[in-house]
Amino acid sequence: MRNIMLFAAVIAGAGVLMAQMADRMAPAPAHANVARSEVSVAVAPPSSVRSISIAQDGRGHFQTDARIDGQRIDFMVDTGASVVALNERSAARFGLRPSRSDYNATVATANGSLKAARARIPMMDVGGLIVRDVEAMVLPDEALSENLLGLSFLSKLKRFEYSNGRLVLEQ
Repeated sequence: MRNIMLFAAVIAGAGVLMAQMADRMAPAPAHANVARSEVSVAVAPPSSVRSISIAQDGRGHFQTDARIDGQRIDFMVDTGASVVALNERSAARFGLRPSRSDYNATVATANGSLKAARARIPMMDVGGLIVRDVEAMVLPDEALSENLLGLSFLSKLKRFEYSNGRLVLEQ
């Protein structure tokens, strides 16, 4: 289990690094201060499937937000990240404040290694799609500029797919 967690941390770190590198390489859109990508929510009767559709932003990324313990937290959907990755500032908004000794998972990135704290999020709500007991990592603010919605959330959905410039999440 420890090896799996270490591997997940390494993958999360690599995803963080790749997202940051892509942000630096992509030209800023002319409308850089435009609001987040639109999210369409299709909520059907309780017994049937719920889904949301997220449009690409100007950089080609999928931005959304989640509610964690009543707090709205911004995320970039990252299918290459094994776990949900949060920066310290965002984690603190819903009361998750790891102590220095909790930063015991080593995450390897192209810029070197860094320490992250393992965490569990009891419940995440993304556009009405509710997932419980989500594995996460908290990384220092300077190491993670955007929170990542990784596979520890996405894999608990019925499906997620890219179609016609949109990311569809279904539960």
